[in-house]
Amino acid sequence: MNTLYAVDLSLRPTTFDFWHVCLAGAVVLLLSLLVVLLLSMVISLSRSRKKAAEQAIQKAARPLEPEVKIVEKIVEVEKIVPAPAPEPVVLKEATPDAALQLLGLLQKEARFIDFIKEEVSAYSDADIGIAARVVHEGCSKAINEHFSLAPVRSEQEGSRITLPQGFDAATVRLTGNIVGAAPFTGTLIHKGWQVTGIRLPKLTAGHNANIVAPAEVEL
Repeated sequence: MNTLYAVDLSLRPTTFDFWHVCLAGAVVLLLSLLVVLLLSMVISLSRSRKKAAEQAIQKAARPLEPEVKIVEKIVEVEKIVPAPAPEPVVLKEATPDAALQLLGLLQKEARFIDFIKEEVSAYSDADIGIAARVVHEGCSKAINEHFSLAPVRSEQEGSRITLPQGFDAATVRLTGNIVGAAPFTGTLIHKGWQVTGIRLPKLTAGHNANIVAPAEVEL
């Protein structure tokens, strides 16, 4: 057995010099640093666990917070973006000249204004009937001469017709029990009338349309 490099572990140093002091101090310093490092790791781990627990409690206590934020954003968008203004209703102003001209034609051909302004209570039904016949003939002449008329519906009155969805409400007026939406099926009470042509005479620049019937003076 080679005893040249053998170490006797039972031997103890008999002297305690400067180098031994430095070595002991280094060991103590390393142990202190290790203890501080372990304590800091434990403290940081406990803090992170505590913070995660607090966040979980807050989320559990406010489960509707995202929805509330979404609703708030929608309300903010509605406040920022103004609603489109409704389109203004354009009303066409009717010129009275054509109406006055027609009234003058009815007066000329049928004495229409004289008839409706007359107090007929003093006359018998026979007299009123004779006058009404004259007015009817004159009105018919004036209307047929200056207007072309056609029925709105071509079906016979009293027949059953069906109005599809999207029908023109300006050409057909519904009466009776109106329930639900089109299509509607009902009885044609009146075929209606529409003007297909107008032939009113032209007026001169100085013509006063308000005078529908001039006064008459016999000399």
